[in-house]
Amino acid sequence: MLRPSRFSIFRPVSVTALAAAFGLIFFATGSAHATASGTADAFSSSTTGLTAADAFGADGAASLTAGLTALPASPEPAAGGQVYHGYNRHHTGWKSHLSFEGGGGADAPIGGDSKVITWGPEVTLGAGWKFTNRLSALIEYQFIDDKLPGRVISAAGSQGGNAHIWSFTVDPVFDLFPKHASDIYLTGGGGFYRKLTTFTDPQPVQYCYYFCYGGYANVTVGHFSSNQGGMNVGFGLSHRLGSPDMGGVSRLRAYIEARYLWIDTPGKGTQNGLGRTELVPLTIGLRW
Repeated sequence: MLRPSRFSIFRPVSVTALAAAFGLIFFATGSAHATASGTADAFSSSTTGLTAADAFGADGAASLTAGLTALPASPEPAAGGQVYHGYNRHHTGWKSHLSFEGGGGADAPIGGDSKVITWGPEVTLGAGWKFTNRLSALIEYQFIDDKLPGRVISAAGSQGGNAHIWSFTVDPVFDLFPKHASDIYLTGGGGFYRKLTTFTDPQPVQYCYYFCYGGYANVTVGHFSSNQGGMNVGFGLSHRLGSPDMGGVSRLRAYIEARYLWIDTPGKGTQNGLGRTELVPLTIGLRW
């Protein structure tokens, strides 16, 4: 005699439960679809599956759409991290047109001026306006501290001397490859130059703080100066600092440049100078 399975009693109950579950799902789906159809065209219906309104309701679908629309678009990657896609694309507003620079280096005389002046350090500072991706103009201040040859110092009956040159000039800058990380630029301009030639001798002096003691210091024993116009022209290499792949394009550049500097100083034997000044300043710095 076959015994009935101990699970046979649960089969009717399982079938009944599954039928009830499918009925509830059908009812809920039909109710949600009816609600979405009664709304003012929030979403179009689909015959291939549930719409956003069917799945989330009209209000939920609208919130989901607004959230997806507000998501930021993925930034366009630069080509190998080397291409700058345009000045106006990344920088807007008047502040983005401001330009600054600062650097320093050394200079050497050329031509006949090498007989009356030697090398020395120099500092250059500038600020200006960037008109376009390629063209900007800077007002530059430059200070040059040159030495004097020994024979010139001896001829003046002194033991030391120097020539200080400072200037204010207007200098346009033209970038040849502004969209690239590495660039070549041309620059040049002119303006006001002042040259001060000073002769010094060491003389005994007394210093007093908590107590007094003696020493020697270079004291000016003669000087002459001149004010005149001048010009400069040159070129430089620059490289953009920072990577565009890190979320933006930096405008900060490191640069190195060389210029030819000509100053119309009075000739030797006149009251205010030792002759025309010709120098080649070499500058390393940063430009924004």
